[in-house]
Amino acid sequence: MLGKMRLLFWLGLALLLAACQPYTFKGTEYPEGISAEDFTLTTTEGQPFRLSDQRGKIVLMFFGFTSCPDVCPTTLDEAKRIMEGLGDETENVQFVFITVDPERDTPERLGQYVSNFHPEIIGLTGTSEELQTVFDAYGIYAAKVALKDSAAAYTMEHTARVFLVDQDGRLRLSYAFGTPDEDILQDVQYLLD
Repeated sequence: MLGKMRLLFWLGLALLLAACQPYTFKGTEYPEGISAEDFTLTTTEGQPFRLSDQRGKIVLMFFGFTSCPDVCPTTLDEAKRIMEGLGDETENVQFVFITVDPERDTPERLGQYVSNFHPEIIGLTGTSEELQTVFDAYGIYAAKVALKDSAAAYTMEHTARVFLVDQDGRLRLSYAFGTPDEDILQDVQYLLD
């Protein structure tokens, strides 16, 4: 009996100590206080989307293109699971997919593409100059690569990270391609609490 009580005491103490540990984010953290660079791009419905207008929400951003054979659809499938995992908190999170291929990603094509994954994902585009300004602000690499003997003519190489901007407009975290969606969801849920 005394052995069981001792075991329960140690288990309780271990749980208490675990609860007192600070939360550890799963993504790469940015130094505290870094404001996310504001930008204005265009939604697939032709409306302006300004990052600073999203204050009060967590914004997850990914840069990709609709002809992407692997990284982009995989990331958007993860975005779908994140959004579904949020339940009622979905209204407090905005996932945006910013094209790196405005030449082919027309607003209509971009809109159809993102809606295949989740209705709350917003596709964003702009002129090459507007997009380049955003790429520069977030350190996004995007380059056209010719494809020989292909009807597609070219593909795009691009940075494959999801960026998290918190409710106060601070760039808080980024996630490498392949980060489990459960990890991103857990970080988002922690920030929402």
